[in-house]
Amino acid sequence: MFKKIFISVLGLLFFWSVAMLLPNVSKAENTSKIYFFYGQGCPHCGEVEEFFNENDLYSKYPVEKKEIYFNRENAVLFNKLMDDLGILSQYRGVPAVVIGNKALIGDTPIITSFITETDKFLKSENVESNNKQMDKSTGKKTDLTLAAVIVGSLVDAINPCEFAVLIILMTTILATGNSRKALWAGLAFATSIFISYFLMGLGLYQALSLGNASDWFFKIVGWLAIALGILNIKDFFWYGKGFLMEVPLSWRPRLKGLINSVTSPRGAFLIGFLVSIFLLPCTSGPYIVILGMLAKRVLDVRAIAYLLIYNLIFVSPMLIISWAVYKGFDPKTAETIRQKQLKTLHLIAGVVLLAMGGVILLGWV
Repeated sequence: MFKKIFISVLGLLFFWSVAMLLPNVSKAENTSKIYFFYGQGCPHCGEVEEFFNENDLYSKYPVEKKEIYFNRENAVLFNKLMDDLGILSQYRGVPAVVIGNKALIGDTPIITSFITETDKFLKSENVESNNKQMDKSTGKKTDLTLAAVIVGSLVDAINPCEFAVLIILMTTILATGNSRKALWAGLAFATSIFISYFLMGLGLYQALSLGNASDWFFKIVGWLAIALGILNIKDFFWYGKGFLMEVPLSWRPRLKGLINSVTSPRGAFLIGFLVSIFLLPCTSGPYIVILGMLAKRVLDVRAIAYLLIYNLIFVSPMLIISWAVYKGFDPKTAETIRQKQLKTLHLIAGVVLLAMGGVILLGWV
């Protein structure tokens, strides 16, 4: 029964992530529409609203109203369009109207220029080419965001901490002489890690999203990635000195005791939730960077899909090692390899985090 539940849950999570991602990747904003961004309670927005109503502009033009003070998806769309148009954060505000590749910000510019600019835009023979250009721009950002999620999760997946934990677990279960039980213990452990990290990531993403992450916050995320990268590179050259990007030494005896107490797949599943807390200092770096990036750039539904993909990649080495041990691979050999490659893994993580920080600060994602 436990095996069937595990396979069903894993399959559903995979297909859910793909199903949630595909509709959003293929969907592009219709730039032949005119977006009117406003904030509830904004008096200048009220002036524009009155102008639109008096001139019956909603029926004459394809105007879409988007409130951004209390609607996060609209706020993300607003900032995305402003980014595409190259408008700096200090010049953004409501009321604002986006007409193709032009923005009118402020009640006076909108009232005086809306009709002229909109007529010019809709009559232009370049509307279709503008749409394609904007779609390509949007697609590049989406691709880069997905690429960052994949790269970040791969860096997280090769961190030495999760390898060490899984090797101890597999060794403990194999001591019972049952390799099949060890396989299911490893899979159960990976599943619990996946669930706990996904839920923690979802909670942090929502917390970061509440403040409508601004440009300065996004820069902080970029500098955080660079700082974490430097610390990982430090561990390559001066391992064990200063702050170590792994599970703190004082935590390790208790962590090992928890893992050694596991005797069944069900126990491995339950212990996985506790172990995930111990792993946070070692594995949270790339995750926090990705979450900060998603909170600034990505809508809720797509962010959930990205989190699912991230965590599926994150636990994939656990699944591979579990299967390899079941097929006869000695966990002690895996531990020897891990010890030899420990510094190299820190170097790889450091270089990738530095690159991610640079990409974020340069605004490429």
